[in-house]
Amino acid sequence: MITGKQLIDNGWPQGKVIGLALTAATNLNLPDDEALIKLEEVRAYPGRFLADSILEPLAREWLHITAQRTIPTDDLRDHPVPIHSWGRSMIDQEAIDQMERAARLPIAVQTAVMPDAHVGYGLPIGGVLAAENAVIPYGVGVDIACRMRITICAISPYYLDQKRTKFQEALLQQTRFGMGAEWEQRLRPYHPVMDRPEWEAIPLLQRLKGKAWAQLGTSGGGNHFVEWGLLEMTEGAPELNLTAGKYIALLSHSGSRGLGANVATHYTKVAQQQHPKLEKGYKELAWLHLDSSSGAEYWLAMNLAGEYASANHAVIHERVLAAVGLEAAAHVENHHNFAWKEQLADGGEVIVHRKGATPAGAGVLGVIPGSMGDPGYVVRGLGNADSINSASHGAGRKLGRKQAFAKLDPKQWQKLLNNRNITLLGGSLDEAPQAYKDIDQVMAAQADLVEVVAKFTPRIVRMAEDRPPKWAKKGRKRRQ
Repeated sequence: MITGKQLIDNGWPQGKVIGLALTAATNLNLPDDEALIKLEEVRAYPGRFLADSILEPLAREWLHITAQRTIPTDDLRDHPVPIHSWGRSMIDQEAIDQMERAARLPIAVQTAVMPDAHVGYGLPIGGVLAAENAVIPYGVGVDIACRMRITICAISPYYLDQKRTKFQEALLQQTRFGMGAEWEQRLRPYHPVMDRPEWEAIPLLQRLKGKAWAQLGTSGGGNHFVEWGLLEMTEGAPELNLTAGKYIALLSHSGSRGLGANVATHYTKVAQQQHPKLEKGYKELAWLHLDSSSGAEYWLAMNLAGEYASANHAVIHERVLAAVGLEAAAHVENHHNFAWKEQLADGGEVIVHRKGATPAGAGVLGVIPGSMGDPGYVVRGLGNADSINSASHGAGRKLGRKQAFAKLDPKQWQKLLNNRNITLLGGSLDEAPQAYKDIDQVMAAQADLVEVVAKFTPRIVRMAEDRPPKWAKKGRKRRQ
């Protein structure tokens, strides 16, 4: 039987934590040596056990103890840590200014800016930040775990043109789009992610579970899409068991829906309350120490949102493929709004925030899309340490949404799509290809970050039926 003295001799501090550890050891119903190993795991990684029905009280107490040992500071660095950038001429100065502010945080270790970068909340979209033992909710983004998934089907792309109406109907009937979009009760899909114990670990997640289930297999508005297209692979990809050739592919861009937005909003407020002395311009960069209870909670919720976002894409692809009678030969997917625990080249562990950036470690496959009218690419990472093993997540906006509505001509938008044989289902002017940077210029600017495995050309694009806001309509009228 494990005793308190035994735990103290092993380095456990006296106090409430000893009683909780002994209770946990009893409830584990394991041999003493195995129980001790499990208790040490809780002490080393308490955040992993917040969803454990037996070990959660002990994990929270240990987080409380370690948080007291952490001496937080809001003092900014006199000089920013180094910032590496790609395609600097394509990046507006305001985005660089945002990155420079992030590089002055006391938790900052290393930063990078991708060629698709533009202004965001906290970090710029296309910003990468390695931090020491801390996570920034707005450094991850509001749409936690927004990700790409491409499914490749071993069938001639000519079939897509022959059965175009069938492929269009699949996108219209098997997907839902827009802010607040969800499935009717009778059509809601099932996925094992909804059985994860993390849903019960935090009151916030308990409240969000029902909404998350209703939105499983749906997409938001803005630049989220599901589209059919042609995939051309010139050299083949052994890791996908695919040879060179042309294929039909289904590509999607979506995230964690209302789940991620609520988690981001809640924990950003918590972080800002913990750092009330941050200067104006830095408040959106407020962070949570991972050794704190709130930091561990956010980390748990963020990772659950990641699993949910992946399940969201899996459901979309399963339903759409089934509707046209196709089977997947291979698929590639990746997050681009997330934080990871990774090792830097010097061996130190850091928290890598990629807000609108694609993981690009050596040999890692990912997807970098263009726009509704431009190609996207399946890529293989080259593991560039200066970019913190990252690459762009897309082409990046050239015009803000207000600018797009004010400056772009709807007729030219439609003409471009017609010339490229692209059918658009939904969508709005602020997502026109002309609002984005040239994807091929972006790819050329990051040739030392990724190599191209395959090129995807869109043919049938499904997006939300977004309606221009009143200010956008007025803006266009003034210029007619």
